[in-house]
Amino acid sequence: MAESVVGFLIKQLSTLLSQESTLLGGLRPDVQFIKDELGSMKAFLRQAEAKEDDDSQLQEWVKQVREVAYDTEDVLDDFAFRFARGDADGFFGRFGKIYNSIKNLKARHQISLEIKDIKARVVEISARHQRYQSLYGTQEIGTSTSHLPNADCDIRDQALLIEEAKLVGIDQPKKELISKILDDHSHLKLVSVVGMGGLGKTTLVKKVYDDAAVKKQFQSHAWITVSQNFQFKVIIKNLIQQLYEEIRQPVPPQVESMDGIRLSEFVKDFLKERRYILVLDDLWSLDAWEAIKYVLPDYNIASRVVLTTRITDVASASCLASHDFVHKMSPLSYEDSWTLFCNRTFQSNGCPSNLEEVCRKILKKCEGLPLGIVTMGGVLALKDKDKIDEWEMIFRGFGSEVDGSGKLDRIRRILLLSYSDLPHHLKNCLLYLSIYPEDHPINVEILLGKWIALGFIEEKEGMMATDIAMRYLKELINRSLIQVKKMWADGKLGKCGLHDILREIIVSKSKEQSFTAIITGYCTRWPDKVRHLAIHSFTDNPPQGFSSLKCLRSVETFGNKDSLTTSLLSKFLCGGPKFLKVLNLASAELDSIPKEVFKLFHLEHLDLSGTRVKIIPKSMGQLQNLESLNLVRTTITELPVEILKLRKLRSLLVGRAGDYSNNFAQRGFKSPDGIGKLTSLEILGNIEADSGKIVREVGKLIQLRQLSITKLRREDGKELVSSLLRLTNLRELYIYSIKEEETLDLQHSVSPRLGFLMRLSLTGRLERVPEWVISLQSLGILVLHNSELSEDENPIDCLRHLPNLVHLYLFRAYEGETLCFKAGRFPKLQRLELGQLKRLKWLRVEEESMPNLQEFVIVGCKLMEGLPLGLQNLTGLKILQLFDMCDELTHKVQNLDKQSEDYQTISHIPQVCTGHWINGEWKVEFL
Repeated sequence: MAESVVGFLIKQLSTLLSQESTLLGGLRPDVQFIKDELGSMKAFLRQAEAKEDDDSQLQEWVKQVREVAYDTEDVLDDFAFRFARGDADGFFGRFGKIYNSIKNLKARHQISLEIKDIKARVVEISARHQRYQSLYGTQEIGTSTSHLPNADCDIRDQALLIEEAKLVGIDQPKKELISKILDDHSHLKLVSVVGMGGLGKTTLVKKVYDDAAVKKQFQSHAWITVSQNFQFKVIIKNLIQQLYEEIRQPVPPQVESMDGIRLSEFVKDFLKERRYILVLDDLWSLDAWEAIKYVLPDYNIASRVVLTTRITDVASASCLASHDFVHKMSPLSYEDSWTLFCNRTFQSNGCPSNLEEVCRKILKKCEGLPLGIVTMGGVLALKDKDKIDEWEMIFRGFGSEVDGSGKLDRIRRILLLSYSDLPHHLKNCLLYLSIYPEDHPINVEILLGKWIALGFIEEKEGMMATDIAMRYLKELINRSLIQVKKMWADGKLGKCGLHDILREIIVSKSKEQSFTAIITGYCTRWPDKVRHLAIHSFTDNPPQGFSSLKCLRSVETFGNKDSLTTSLLSKFLCGGPKFLKVLNLASAELDSIPKEVFKLFHLEHLDLSGTRVKIIPKSMGQLQNLESLNLVRTTITELPVEILKLRKLRSLLVGRAGDYSNNFAQRGFKSPDGIGKLTSLEILGNIEADSGKIVREVGKLIQLRQLSITKLRREDGKELVSSLLRLTNLRELYIYSIKEEETLDLQHSVSPRLGFLMRLSLTGRLERVPEWVISLQSLGILVLHNSELSEDENPIDCLRHLPNLVHLYLFRAYEGETLCFKAGRFPKLQRLELGQLKRLKWLRVEEESMPNLQEFVIVGCKLMEGLPLGLQNLTGLKILQLFDMCDELTHKVQNLDKQSEDYQTISHIPQVCTGHWINGEWKVEFL
C-alpha cells in the first residue's frame, strides 16, 4: 500500500513541478528533493511490503514512508487551496488580490516550514532505506512480488487442504477436463483453468492429473508450481529432476552448470519422442508462459500442458490454437456448498437443527468459495455444538477472523497474493471498494467517476480518463479480484462487486493502512488521519472533534440516512475536511445544500441524487474543480447561470435518466443560455430542448459520450440533427418528444455519422426510421418508444442492416397486424421485447433469423391469438415471457396439452411464463 501511496504522490509532485513552478518559488528545490528521494525508495517498497509481516523494523519503516507521503499530499493540497485559486475581476477582485498577497505571505511561510520538516523526515527515512537496501536488495522480478523462500509452496500446499474434505461439485468439471486432455490430437494442446484464489483450481487439476486414464495416456508426467516468484532456471531444473526421477535415473551432473539456453535444449531433446503431460500450477504472467513454452517440443506428438491461473488474460492468451481449451472455474452452487460445509464441519453427519440458521448465515459469507468453506468448517468443527453463542460469535466476528490474526489467515494469505501482484496504480482502486457495504451492487459508471476525481487514474496522452478508468476496472476483473454483477446485452458493465471474503480482507488492509474507515452504529470517536470515510449508519449525536477528519479525501454515505440532515452535515463539514474531493450524499434527508459544501475548493464529485434538495444556489459556481454533479431523482428543474463557471465539469445529470415509462414529457432541467461553454462535458442528461438555441448549444459539446435530451418539438429536429453532426464521440443517445402526439423530425438531407454509438432510444412518433439510424454499425441496443410506424415502414425490415444489434425494444412502435423475422436479419440479437403493439395479430420467426436470441418478451399485444409461429427455430432461446396478453391466449398457454403442436414448439425453452398486472405487481405463472 505504501508503494501505491508513494507512486500516487510522485505523480502529483511531477505535476506540481511542471505546472506550478512560478508559484513554488524558493520551495522548488525542496519539493524536487522530496520527489527524487521517494522515487528512489519506490522500487524497494514492493519487496519491503511483501516482507514486512516478518520483520517489525521493516514494518515500521514502511509505515513511516506511508505517513510522510500522506502528509506531503496534505501540504500539496493545502498549497493549491491557498495559492492556485482564481480571483474575481473588478475593484473587489483587485482589492482581494492585495489582501490575499499579504495574507499569503504568512501562509507561504507556514507551508515552507512544513515542506522543510517533511524534507528532514525524508532524509531520515532515506538513511534507513539505505540500510535496508543492503539487507534486502532492490532487484524486482517483472512486476511480481518477491516472497520469502518456500512461502509460495507453503501456500499451494495449504490450498490442497480442500482435498481433505472430499470436495463436492468437482465430478463434472473433472470429466470435462479429462475429455479435453484425452482428445485424439496429434499435436501439443493447452488446457487452462482460470478463477479467483481459493476456488479449487489446483485441487481439480490434481484430480485430473492423478486419474488412471490420464496417467496411462502419457509416457512422462511433471507438476511444476510456477508462482509469482518465477525463476526460469529453477523451474527447468525442477522439471528435469521430475522427469529423471520418473525413469529412475540420476540427473546428469552437467545439468547443474548449464545456462538457460542449454537447459532448454536439454529438455527439448529429452521430450521430443515422448508423449508428456505437464502441469504449470499458479501461473501469473504471460512472460513466464512464453519462457516455458519454448522449452516444450511439438513434433506431432499428442502431448498436453495444463495450467492454472487467476488471470483471465494469461489463460486466454496462452490458448491461441483452435484445439486449446479454457475452463473458467465457478463458485460452488448453494447445494454443493452446503454439502461440503456439512462434510467438513460435521463429518457428513448433517447439521444439527439448533445450528442450521447460524450455519447458513456463515455459509453465505463464503459465497461458494471452496477454500473458505473448508477452512471455516475446520474452525467450527472444534466448537461445542450445544453452545450456539460461540457459533454466533464466529459469524459476528467474521471480519476479524480474516484480518491476519484469526483462524482464517490461510485464506487471507492466498487471496492477498493477487492484491500484492497488482501494480501500484490498481491497489488504490481496489482498496477504495472497501467503503461499500457487504453485497452492495456498485454502479460502474459512478465508481469510475470517483476513481478519476480521487486521482487514482494516471493520465495518458490521447486517451480520455474514462477509458483509462474502464481499462483499470477490466484489469481487476481480469485478475479475478472484482466480480461482474450486471452486464448489459451490449457488453457494457453495469454493476460490480467483491466476494464477501475478499471484501473483509480488503477492509482489513484498508484500515491497517489508514486508507478507509467505516462508521457503523454509534461511534465514540472519529478515526484519525484516515483518507476515505464510509458512513454505513449515522447517529443523531455524532462524536465531536471534527478536526481529526481534516485529511479526508472522500465521504460516502450508505444505509440509514434519515439522521443525516442538513444541519448535521453542516456541523460535520464546518472546520473539518477541507481537502474533500468526493462527497456522496445520495438519498440523504437533505432539504438544502449546506453552505459549507461550497467552500470545498478541491471537490470534484458531488452526488445529491435522491435528496429533497429543490434549488441549486448561485454558490455552486464556487466549486470550480467540480467534475461530476449528480442531481437525478430530485425535484430540481432549473440550474443557475453560475453553473457555466464549472468548466471542468465532465458529468451533469438531472432528472430521470433512462426512464422508458409513459411519461413522454420526460422531466429534465432548464439550462441557462451558454451551456456550450462546458466543453469538458462527457455525460449530459436530461437537458430540455427549451429552444432551438439550446439544441444548437449542445452541438458545441464535442466531448459528449452520453446525451439525453427531452421535450423536443418537431421544429427542433433539424437543429438537433445538425448538432449531432459534431458529436462524433457519442456512445449513448436518448431523445424524448415534448408530448405523446409530437413527431420527432429526425430525417434530413444531412445525416450524422455516429460511428461509436452503441445505444439509441427514440421516444416519440416517427414518420419513418431515419436513414442515419439504419447506418449505425456499432449500435447494440435500440429502443423505439411510441414510434407508431405504419405497416409500410415495418421496423423489422428497416433495421435489418444493423449487424451488431443485441437488444431490440419496440414499445408502441408499430401499427401493423403482422411481423416477420426473416432469415439472416438479426445475427447477434440476444433479447427482443415487443410491448403494446396494439394491432399486432401474428408473429412469424423464420429459421436462422435470430440464431443467438436468448430472451423473448411480449407485453400487452392483446390481439395476438396464438404463439409466435416458428418458435422452434429459436434453438438458443432460454426465456419466453408473455405478459398482459388476451385472456384466451394466456389460458391456452397455461393449459397446453403436452401432445399438442404448440407445446412441441416451446418444449425446448427452459423458462416459459405468463403474467398479469394485479394490485400493483406482476402475478407470474411458470409453465
